[in-house]
Amino acid sequence: MPKGRRDVLLRVANVNPESVITHTDRVLYSAVGVFILLYFVYATVGGAAFIDASSNYQQPWYRWLVGPMIAAGVVAYDRAVVGRVGISYEKLESADPQEFLRKPTAGLYLGRLGLALLFAVLITEPLMLARYQGEIDARLNEVHNQQLTRIDTDGVIGTWTTRLNQLKQETSADDAAVRDLTARAAQKRQDARLLYQQAVDDSAGEGVSRNTGCPAGGYCDQLVRRSRGLDDQASVLDKQAGTLLDTQRAARDARADEQAALTRQISEQRTTNNKAVKSDAGFGARTAAMWHLVTSDFWGVGVFYLGITLLLVALDCAAVGLKFVSRGNAYERNEARIARRTEHEAALLHERGIQDARTYGAAMAKVVTEGIEAAANDEQVARESAERASAVLRMSVVVPEEVRRLTAHGGRHHHPLHGELLSPQPEEEEREPVPNGRHRRSIRTPVIVDEDVRVLPAGGHGRHYRQV
Repeated sequence: MPKGRRDVLLRVANVNPESVITHTDRVLYSAVGVFILLYFVYATVGGAAFIDASSNYQQPWYRWLVGPMIAAGVVAYDRAVVGRVGISYEKLESADPQEFLRKPTAGLYLGRLGLALLFAVLITEPLMLARYQGEIDARLNEVHNQQLTRIDTDGVIGTWTTRLNQLKQETSADDAAVRDLTARAAQKRQDARLLYQQAVDDSAGEGVSRNTGCPAGGYCDQLVRRSRGLDDQASVLDKQAGTLLDTQRAARDARADEQAALTRQISEQRTTNNKAVKSDAGFGARTAAMWHLVTSDFWGVGVFYLGITLLLVALDCAAVGLKFVSRGNAYERNEARIARRTEHEAALLHERGIQDARTYGAAMAKVVTEGIEAAANDEQVARESAERASAVLRMSVVVPEEVRRLTAHGGRHHHPLHGELLSPQPEEEEREPVPNGRHRRSIRTPVIVDEDVRVLPAGGHGRHYRQV
C-alpha cells in the first residue's frame, strides 16, 4: 500500500506519521482513526435523530445539516485530545525519558467523559427512542387516556358536566310532576271505563242487581254517575297538567339553551384537551415512557436498552480511552524529544543572542569612549601646536618703527598695543580686555608694510589702519 494512503488513518487520528516509528504505535493510532470515523457516522445519525425528536418527529430536512456539524465538533475535540502530547519543558538538558512528559491533565479527560455522558443523553437516547417506538407509542396512548379522564373529572369539563346533570335533574323533576298528573288522570279514566262497563253489564242483567235496564237511582245509574265523576276528575287533572306545563315552559327553554351551550363547550374543550394531550409526545414524554418501560420490564427491555447504551458510550470514548492508556509510548516520546530539542536550541540561541548583544554594547561603549578621548587629545594637541606656532611667529616678526610709535601714544585700545607688540607671552592674551579700544579690525591681522608681511599683534576689536 502506498505510504500516503497508509497514513490516512494516522492523519484522521491527528498524529504525525513521521513520528510513528513502531508497528505498535501504527496499529494503535490506525485503530483510533477508525473509531473516530465510526463515531463521526454515529454522531451524525444521532444528531439528526435528536433534531427529529425535538420537532416531535416531523422529520425536518435540516436535521441532516445539524447532524454533521455536531459530529464535527465532537470529532474535533477527540482529534485535539489524541494529537496533543503533554510535553515537559523543564530540565531541557536532561536525557531521562521520565522527564519528557508532563502528568496527564485530569480536566481534559474528565471534560471528555462529561461530553460523552451529555451525548449519551442527547444523541444515544433519541436513537433508543426510535428503536422502541412501538412500545413507547402504546405507553403514551395509555398515559394520554389517563390524562383525559383526569381532566374530564377534575377540570372545567367536570364542572360543566355537574351543571349539566343538575339541569337534567331539574328537567326530570318537572317532567315527573307533569307525568304524575297525567298518570292520575289516566288512572281515573281507566277507573271510569271500568265503572261504565259494569253499568252496561248491570243494565243487561248480568251485573250485581240482575235487573235489566238502568233505572234512575238504581245500581246501574250510580255506576254511570261515578264513571262520569271520574271522567270529570281526569279532565281536571289534564287541565292541571297543561297549566303546569305552561308555567314550566320558560324554565324548560332556559334549561334547554343552557344544556345545549354546556354540551357544545364540553365538546370543544374535549377536542382542545385531546389535541393538547396528544401533542405531548415529544422528547421528554417519550423519554419518560422509555424509562417506565425499562423499570417495569427490566429483563425484557431494560437489559437491551442498557447494553446498547453502554456500547454506544464505549464507542464515544474509545478514541480518548486508547489515547489515555497509551500515554508514554514511543510516539509521544519521539514527539517530546523533537519538541524539547527545538526548545533547547531556541533557548540557547536566545541566550547567545543576549550575550552577543551585551558584548556588542560593551564594545560600542568602549569604542565611543576611546573616540571621545582621542578627539579630546587631538583638540588639545592642535591647541598647543597653534599656541607654539603663534609664539614662534611673534618671536620672529620684526616690528616696524611706525608701529612702535603707535604704541607710544596714549590712544584708546582694547588692549594696550605696546604690551601686545612687545610682550608676546600667551598668558597675556587671557587678560581682561580694556573696553575703550576702537579698531576697525583685529590687530593680529597681517598687514603689508613696504611689501613686507608683518603681523600687528593686538587683541579685542581695536581700530588700526594699514600704512604704505
